[in-house]
Amino acid sequence: MKRRLVLVAAAIGGLSMVAAPASAQVPDNPNPPAAPVKLVFIHHSTGENWLGDPGLVSEPGGLGAALAVSNYFVSDTNYGWEVNGDIIGDRTDIGNWWEWFAGPSRDAYMAALFAWSERSWEFYTRLADDPGGENEVVMFKSCFPNSNLGGSPFDPPATEPNPLRGLDAYSEYHTVANAKGIYNDLLAYFATRPDKLFIAITAPPLVGYDTDPAYAANARAFNNWLVDEWLVGYPLNNVAVFDFYNVLTSNGGSPMVSDVNEESGNHHRLWNGVIQHAVTVNSDVSAYPSGDGWDSHPSAAGGAKAAAEFVPLLNIYYHRFKGE
Repeated sequence: MKRRLVLVAAAIGGLSMVAAPASAQVPDNPNPPAAPVKLVFIHHSTGENWLGDPGLVSEPGGLGAALAVSNYFVSDTNYGWEVNGDIIGDRTDIGNWWEWFAGPSRDAYMAALFAWSERSWEFYTRLADDPGGENEVVMFKSCFPNSNLGGSPFDPPATEPNPLRGLDAYSEYHTVANAKGIYNDLLAYFATRPDKLFIAITAPPLVGYDTDPAYAANARAFNNWLVDEWLVGYPLNNVAVFDFYNVLTSNGGSPMVSDVNEESGNHHRLWNGVIQHAVTVNSDVSAYPSGDGWDSHPSAAGGAKAAAEFVPLLNIYYHRFKGE
């Protein structure tokens, strides 16, 4: 049954808290799937740490283990992942998603992706037994350079021709309008695959010294658009968004301490029975830098917060996708 998200905003200290109530007719289910589900995650270095186990990576987020506990058999693509001689795994910026999901080699990429059952990044826990068949869930995430967005916060999505197609985050065409246009391009393909669940993970924020305030504000506006507007009118339950960016813009007092269960802060989570996208801290940059504050790769505390908030939402999105 299709759920339409109703957005409710309440002023909190000049900022806003946005909640998406569950359907009154069919309650959302945050519990793990009953049977193992195959999931593939397209990522780079931030994804490595987010997936990674303590003791195996420098800033472990523990997502792999959390997904295993929730009955997902996880595979991933990373740098070097190759299809027919094309190392598409090296290209995960916003403009590259057009290549993956809409470009001329899309069908080859998707066939390989759906069939992929290996770990490109080995340092995370996953279920011991492959349940067989294709990946049913596809997660895809760009890395933090994508949070340097040009243009203006409320620019409308670009239409034909979009010059960002196939280009990386360092292109002059990496703007709010073009990024919105890329994501709109993806929906045409997603609509043809109601048998797959696509989860867009927003790009993480940059540390403050490594971005311009205007560019960081553009990243905030773009990710809000993904959560609040991108899927309005989309007819299926096979696409969802997790705002990794927002989750990583508030902490519990330091980059080593998260605010995962705090009422205040910036979150994307299940809270008091509703999906909440909350912004109570006025920050557009990373609250979880690593490397003594200079590195935009999130600290372990940030990754763990994101894993804790994401997995119940993934369960909800999966049950919606299955009509449960």
